[in-house]
Amino acid sequence: MDANLAPGEVITMQENVDRTTAVQRMAVTFMGVIGALALLLAAIGLYGVMSCTVSQSTRELGLRMALGAGASDLLRLLMSQGLMLTAMGLVLGVAVALASTRFLSGLLYHVSPRDPLAFALAMLVMGAAATTACLVPGWRAMRTDPGRALRD
Repeated sequence: MDANLAPGEVITMQENVDRTTAVQRMAVTFMGVIGALALLLAAIGLYGVMSCTVSQSTRELGLRMALGAGASDLLRLLMSQGLMLTAMGLVLGVAVALASTRFLSGLLYHVSPRDPLAFALAMLVMGAAATTACLVPGWRAMRTDPGRALRD
């Protein structure tokens, strides 16, 4: 080295890597936040649909209970309705995602655009959120008093 030259900025290799990948890390964080918000909105939407379904069919649920249906039967009925909506949405979502993977292949790093693990994990997370969103109205329906529901 030339002793007459002033040393430039001395940084560690980790700092250099952090500086060069800052934009990518920020983009990944932003996409994660957007994905979490999309999941939250989907769960809230499904909760709203199921809650509206339960409130509109209070008389039907009360009649079913009066005729001998148990609380677990009502929960099973409502959960099957909600999870059927979720299954249809997942099938449509996977079809659209598979069709659009060729457009996203340039944005992915060390991940295949059709990575089965990523698709399975996304479906699992959405299924868990949908199950939770369906359970709350289902529990409310289980506590329905048959006599009161038929009188109203």
